[in-house]
Amino acid sequence: MSNNECRTAEAEQQAPNCEPQKTNTEKDGKLPPALLEDLLKWSGAPRAEVLNGPGIGEDAALIRWPEGAYLVAASDPIVGAQKGAGHLLVAVNANDIACKGGDPRYFLVTLIVPHEGGLERAHALMAEIDESCRRIGVSIVGGHTELTTRYTQPVIVGTMLGSSRYCYDATQARAGDVVLMTKHAGLEGMSIVAGDRPDLFSFLTGQELEDVKEWESCLSVIPEAALIRDLVIAMHDPTEGGLAGGLDELSHACGRSIQIDKEQILISPLTRKAAQELGFDPMRLISSGVLLAVLPQRYKEEALRRLKKAGIPAAIIGEIEKSREKFSSTEVAAEELWRLLTM
Repeated sequence: MSNNECRTAEAEQQAPNCEPQKTNTEKDGKLPPALLEDLLKWSGAPRAEVLNGPGIGEDAALIRWPEGAYLVAASDPIVGAQKGAGHLLVAVNANDIACKGGDPRYFLVTLIVPHEGGLERAHALMAEIDESCRRIGVSIVGGHTELTTRYTQPVIVGTMLGSSRYCYDATQARAGDVVLMTKHAGLEGMSIVAGDRPDLFSFLTGQELEDVKEWESCLSVIPEAALIRDLVIAMHDPTEGGLAGGLDELSHACGRSIQIDKEQILISPLTRKAAQELGFDPMRLISSGVLLAVLPQRYKEEALRRLKKAGIPAAIIGEIEKSREKFSSTEVAAEELWRLLTM
């Protein structure tokens, strides 16, 4: 899978170039205006409807809202990854908006960073967040940043807002409806391990390792969600717990069991190779970048056609059953990523 197949079509805008001020006098707590001013330069994509964005003394953003649209809101942290954490923060929050048939537009960021090297970390994270937001047309409209001696790793949380013309109801899924997946299981987890613990992938060739690292650019489901959002009953972004956990959550949302065809599940040969060498289950490896969708039988061929035309791998992997007594056919276990990162 190439980068071009997974990236959005929107061109990146030039990010501002700013360096953190060098000082040894920072105190714990909220950043003072003189230091916060530099971070406010990372504002994502400009949007005309943002009347008041982030600023010194501004308590909240003011956004002109389009008539007839639904407000979609989502909030998620990044707790496992180190490298590329800012990019991941944008991706997982934007994916949740896309799964509601929406377009992510506004982002709030909370950064609580360790005092030691805190300003440098904050700037590095905000540079990544700004880049990812510009790529998908999202404006950074607020948040909170502070230094602390309580933590040894940054605590980063994002809240994404967007608008949608769709109002999905997973309980409307009926027996015979199908479950579609895009890309391949364990996509996010593999890219995190490749970035943070490449030593674990010593059995991969140099090119294979670089290929897995490139999967970081494929973690957005915005393109595929936009292509099929008029056909679906519900969509879901499987994150922690992997594809197995995502299917279980989707089954709960629908209120029905899902019969899974394991032969149809998309798994990269590189992920299979890593799973065999390291002894993990690809079905339980964190999988942002994979889209799960429930849709009527009559729309499955059209959905697959649209995705194939856009170069996005997809497959029908299951079917909604009549039973309401049990949920998915997979057993949910602990997320595999945490064990891998501590090996």
